[in-house]
Amino acid sequence: MLQKIKRLSMQRWPWMLLILSCLGLLASALYFQYGLNLQPCIKCIYIRSAFVAVLVAAIIGLLVPANALFRLLALFGVLAAAGFGIMQANELLHIEQLLAEGGFFSCALFAEFPTWMPLDQWLPAVFEPTGSCGDTSWQFLDKSMAFWSAVSLWIYAVIAAILLLSQPVRISNNPYRD
Repeated sequence: MLQKIKRLSMQRWPWMLLILSCLGLLASALYFQYGLNLQPCIKCIYIRSAFVAVLVAAIIGLLVPANALFRLLALFGVLAAAGFGIMQANELLHIEQLLAEGGFFSCALFAEFPTWMPLDQWLPAVFEPTGSCGDTSWQFLDKSMAFWSAVSLWIYAVIAAILLLSQPVRISNNPYRD
């Protein structure tokens, strides 16, 4: 079973599927921002940057999926980015719950990206926070965008973890072994 999973990670189409899903989710975020005028808060921007990091890692995996070093780099990248995004989404869910219970919370107005990668300065139309934390004006099945972002990132993380666990397995060329 682990051999099949490892073989899957060595093909290009799963990486392309990951890229397409990230692009779809990022396009949805931009549609919500510019089409529906739902302005992103700082946590939303950090979650968005996690999806971009997953996208970059997937592109690395797509380039040379047969190369173990690039494949591992891509898988660890997906796992790290998804973990960061999950952490940000959970913090945003906590803020939403606090505000729903009548509490008060104020989040940062400006992004704190590393000085070597100021995404909010490079692409302000995508990475500049313009909203306040805790706004749940959009919901699907009574769950906020933060919840669905966390679900998507958890799916990415679990798949990346399973693929990472399969990497040490040696692939047999024997047609009679599975």
